[in-house]
Amino acid sequence: MSTTAVSRKTPARAAVASFLGSAVEYYDFFLFGSAAALIFPKIFFPSDDQAALVMSFATFGFAYIARPVGAIFVGHFGDRLGRRRVLLFTLLLMGLSTFVIGCLPTFGQIGWAAPVLLVLCRLLQGLSASGEQAGASSLTLEHAPDNRRAFFTSWTLTGTQGGQILAALIFIPVVAMPDSFKLTWGWRIPFWLSAAVVIVAYVIRRGLHETPEFEETKAEGRLSRMPIVPLLRDHWRDVLRVICCAFIAAVSTVFGNLAIAYGVVVGLNEAITLWLVVAANLVAIATQPLFGALADRIGRKPVFIYGALSSAVFMPFYMLSMGPGREVLTFALAVLTFSCGYAAANAVWPSFYAEMFSTRVRFSGMAIGTQIGFLMAGFAPSIVTALGGVQQGGWVVISVFTAVICVIAAVSALTARETKNVPTAQLGTFGENPTVVSPVIA
Repeated sequence: MSTTAVSRKTPARAAVASFLGSAVEYYDFFLFGSAAALIFPKIFFPSDDQAALVMSFATFGFAYIARPVGAIFVGHFGDRLGRRRVLLFTLLLMGLSTFVIGCLPTFGQIGWAAPVLLVLCRLLQGLSASGEQAGASSLTLEHAPDNRRAFFTSWTLTGTQGGQILAALIFIPVVAMPDSFKLTWGWRIPFWLSAAVVIVAYVIRRGLHETPEFEETKAEGRLSRMPIVPLLRDHWRDVLRVICCAFIAAVSTVFGNLAIAYGVVVGLNEAITLWLVVAANLVAIATQPLFGALADRIGRKPVFIYGALSSAVFMPFYMLSMGPGREVLTFALAVLTFSCGYAAANAVWPSFYAEMFSTRVRFSGMAIGTQIGFLMAGFAPSIVTALGGVQQGGWVVISVFTAVICVIAAVSALTARETKNVPTAQLGTFGENPTVVSPVIA
C-alpha cells in the first residue's frame, strides 16, 4: 500500500461515523420493534388481541424481506462506487422512512390501508439497513490498523446499543402517557425525532474520505464490473458461512422485542421491560469494545463462539427471572445475557465477517450474507409468538429457539479461517487466488 494511502487512514473518525450510522439505524429499528410490541396492535389492526400482536410483529419482519434484495444492489454500488457514497444514501433513506412512519394514519382512519402503508415504510427501512452495517464495517475495517481491526469495527455494532438506548429512553415516557394521547399523537413523537439524529450522523459521515484500500484497488483497476460474479464464484462458501453465523442476530430481537412482550404477560410493568433493555445496552457499550480488543489478541473465532453459546445458556435463566418482586435479579440476568454474553459475538462479527472477503467484494459479501441470515432475526418475534412464546410458560419456546440459532451460528463459525494475523490487503485472497500466502503480522 502506498504511503499516501496509509496516511489517509482515519480509524477513530471512521469508527465514530460508523457508530452514529448504526445508532440511527437501531434507533429506528428498536423504536419500530417497541411500537410493534406495545402500540401498533392497538392502532394499526382491527382488534387488540394475540392475532393483532402476531401481525404487528410480522410488519417488523417485513423489513428483513427487503434487506437481502437491497443488499444485492447496495452491495454492488458499494463495491463499484465506494463505501462513503452508499452510506450517505442509506442514512438519508432510513431517516426519511422513519419520519414518515410517524405521519401515517391509523386503522381507525383509513382501515387496512394503514398497515399496508406501514409495511411499505418498513420495506424502505429494510432497504436502507441492507447496506448500512456492511458498509460501515467495511469502511472502518479498511481505515483501521491491521492489529486493531476488531476493536475499531466493534464500534459499528456498539452504535446499535447507542441507538437502542436512545430509542428506549425516548419511548419510556411515551408508554407512561394516558392512552388518549399515547395512541393518537404521543407514539408519533419518537419517530419524528429521528430527523435530528440523522442530521448529526450525516454531517460527520459526509466529511469522511473514501477508504485507502478501496482507492488503491480502484487505482490498480481491480474493481469488478459485477462484484456479485467473483463473489459467488470465489467466496460462495464464505457467503453461506456468514448467512448461518448471522442467525446470532436473532438473540437481539428476542431480547429487545420478545422479552418486552413476555415481560408484560408475566406481570412486569411496560416501563420496566424497556429499562431492562436500557441497562443491558448501557453495559454493552463498555463491554463490546473490550471484546473487540480481546479478539485482536486471541482471535475472532473464540470470542464469537463464546458469545453464541453463552447466549444460549443464559437466556432461559433471564426469562425465568421475570416477574413482579424479582426485578433486581431480572436486571442482573439481563446484563449477564446481553452485555456479557451476546455482546461478544455482536462486537466481533463486523471484523469476523468482513475479513472473509477481499476489498473488491467485501461490501457485497457482507451485505448479502448478513441480510439473508438476518431474516431469522426479523421474523423471530412473529415465529416465536405464533408458537406460544408470548404467554404463560412461553419462556421454554423462547429459550429453545435461542439455543438452536446460537448452536447453528457457533458451528458455522468453527468452519471459518482465523484472520486476526492476516494483513488487510491480503484478506479474502485465499479464495480468489489460492497461491497467495498471507504473511503474519509481527
